[in-house]
Amino acid sequence: MEQTTQYIKNFSDWRNERAKLILEKGNPESIDEFTYLVPSQNSDKKYRVTHIDAYSCECEDFKRRCQGKNLYCKHIKAILIFEKLKASYEIEATPIKQEIELMIEKPLNDCCPDCNSKNIMKYGMRTTQTGGKQIFKCKECKKRFVLSPIKNIKGNAKLVCLAMDCYYRGLSYRDISYQFKQFYGLNISHVTIREWVLRFSETMEKYSKTIKPQTQSNVWNADETLILSKRGKDKKNPNKEYDYVWNVMDNKTKFLLASINSGRSRSSKDAQKVFTEAWEQNGKIPYQIICDRNPSYQDGCRKTFRNWGNERKVKFTSIVGKRKEINNNAIESHHTHQKEFHKIRRGVKETQTYQDGFKVFHNFVRKNARQGLTPADKCGIGVQGNAWETMLLNSIKYENTRNLTAEEKMPITP
Repeated sequence: MEQTTQYIKNFSDWRNERAKLILEKGNPESIDEFTYLVPSQNSDKKYRVTHIDAYSCECEDFKRRCQGKNLYCKHIKAILIFEKLKASYEIEATPIKQEIELMIEKPLNDCCPDCNSKNIMKYGMRTTQTGGKQIFKCKECKKRFVLSPIKNIKGNAKLVCLAMDCYYRGLSYRDISYQFKQFYGLNISHVTIREWVLRFSETMEKYSKTIKPQTQSNVWNADETLILSKRGKDKKNPNKEYDYVWNVMDNKTKFLLASINSGRSRSSKDAQKVFTEAWEQNGKIPYQIICDRNPSYQDGCRKTFRNWGNERKVKFTSIVGKRKEINNNAIESHHTHQKEFHKIRRGVKETQTYQDGFKVFHNFVRKNARQGLTPADKCGIGVQGNAWETMLLNSIKYENTRNLTAEEKMPITP
């Protein structure tokens, strides 16, 4: 009798584990208040689970081993776990724990971040607003640490991603702080959120520059626009308090190849700088560059690509007097979204850092309305799942690798 009871218990535990794996694959689909469709663990098939007076499932495990014995198969257990989690979210005052939980690979293969020793042990828990964090201690150097990709922040990666997405979609820092307080019960200062956005915008931009897009048209659109800085607005000199931001975009995929703040300067050296960065990002020179009447573009193109005499390789086209045949609408449309983002800011100080973040948002996160694709998707380098989360974790791994190899201190040549 004891062996039979232990056998049933072991089978129940086994089904619990399989139920959790099913929920990781996808949530059950509700047909009505009594019926669910639960995905299979190892195939694309879905099993119908009904609950009126008792639970029943159409899978073979339920029919052979569970029916009539008051036992549940893994699909019914998945429904029970799902309903329990759903109920806890509705009742809890601060349902942030499951909402922001991330299953991520721990850095350095569970090593001590100070001495890289694998001889570590658990050393208690740290209680935070977002849940408990496991503390580890290294037996070699006695260092205590938390195995987390993002260190020394109040929240975690999911909160950072949510804050950045809200910010680059138009909310202010104080609005985001208010949302965290109202919906998640978290007291996160708008100054903290600002530090997150500035820090990780720069980190993700460094990582994005290592990804080479497969652009299709080999035609670039280039243009500059004015961004209001924190210096204030001068009515007598309208352009004095603005900074110039230069953008270069692939014509077909709309992938932003370069975005550089030149301050108040608008010279050929600035055009040369943005063309050089676009060339490094693209990996090859363009066939054609489309610009407006600014003479700095033509001079910058000549100096960047040695585009003169018999070495002329790039077709330079100005839209002045040719607007019926050719236009610069691709980059102008991007500037419209960019101005909407900056409109409520009333001026920014770290113009280049915000441009870096907006570039990542435009290329990898924001989908167009017609096709539902990001520019990165069109270039064959789109990221799966939560784009912010994927870019953030990959950029942190890339940054840690550069720090370990001292690459940041090495001179980088184009």
